[in-house]
Amino acid sequence: MELHGPDLQREAQCESVLRSLPGWFGIEEALRRYAADTARLPTFALGDGDSVVAFLSLAEHFAESWEVHCMAVHARARHAGHGTYLLEHAQRWLARRGVRFLQVKTVAHTSDSQAYAQTRQFYLARGFTPLEIFPTLWAPQNPALQLVKVLGSD
Repeated sequence: MELHGPDLQREAQCESVLRSLPGWFGIEEALRRYAADTARLPTFALGDGDSVVAFLSLAEHFAESWEVHCMAVHARARHAGHGTYLLEHAQRWLARRGVRFLQVKTVAHTSDSQAYAQTRQFYLARGFTPLEIFPTLWAPQNPALQLVKVLGSD
């Protein structure tokens, strides 16, 4: 597997990864937006040749605080360490740029989604701390949980 980025320009391959995960990316408009964002945001990906197996896009809010905008690992490649590898790489990349805080938003535990229970566990296991729930940021059926991590705190 090769690491690519941060100027990825592989929108179609990232869209394919998202489409393999309907439990997480089942809203067509959001899926297309996340795929398009990989061409404009700093995005790291793992892949072989032209295929992308996993990717992570970052969004800058302030010079010292960024967000994991989107991260996805193809359904057939999950649980192989690709997400952890990308997240650790992104954290180092950000820390070298003086970024102190990294946040991510996911569906809160008040939803009964098993897919998002796995997502929350992934981030909690990697040192993120729940900060706040926004009940209607996305939609009432998708309450947003904000998690944060202080970079360099590993």
